Amino acid sequence: MSLTDDLLSQLQGAPLQQVSQQLGIDPQQASGAVSAALPLLMGALGNNAAQPQGAQALLGALQTNHSGLDISSVLGAVLGGGGGNPAANGAGILGHIFGGNETRAETGLAQATGLSPSSSSQLLKILAPIVMAFLAQRMASGGSQTDAGGLAQILGQEKQQVTQAGGIGGGLLGSVLDQDGDGQFGVGDLIKLGSGLLGSGKR
Repeated sequence: MSLTDDLLSQLQGAPLQQVSQQLGIDPQQASGAVSAALPLLMGALGNNAAQPQGAQALLGALQTNHSGLDISSVLGAVLGGGGGNPAANGAGILGHIFGGNETRAETGLAQATGLSPSSSSQLLKILAPIVMAFLAQRMASGGSQTDAGGLAQILGQEKQQVTQAGGIGGGLLGSVLDQDGDGQFGVGDLIKLGSGLLGSGKR
């Protein structure tokens, strides 16, 4: 089971119900939107972690801000406004994940799922802290894989699975990461993404 599938299964039931109520949409639409948004977030993190400094910064953020949290408590904190908690700061996390591509990701998700742009933005802000807490859990239970190289490997495999699976999530990921509009993700895109890699500064 991929990381995305694992997390999606953990969000079924009450968590998904809470998300649908927060966004004011029916659970079926919420489920479809979450199914599209999770691969986008996981794939973008995989892209960041492919750079050594990106993997190191991400690992540091996971260990510092997201360690030891469970998904339901993070969801509760996010829906409750976060209260300045870095682990629940969806906007800050999204800025690190997507860099200058955040609007592109939100717009693409809205177009693909039928959500309004504001709901799409809100959904990504809800899910980003949950994805980080989930990854922190996974790394904490990973034994010898708890270094930056192990994280890069895990997320690299996930990005590959997202891309190969296609569907809404895979298509979204490709369009968000293809910055120069040539239909493929290459060196030119990497250079443009450089400034959007996870910084070491905490938000």
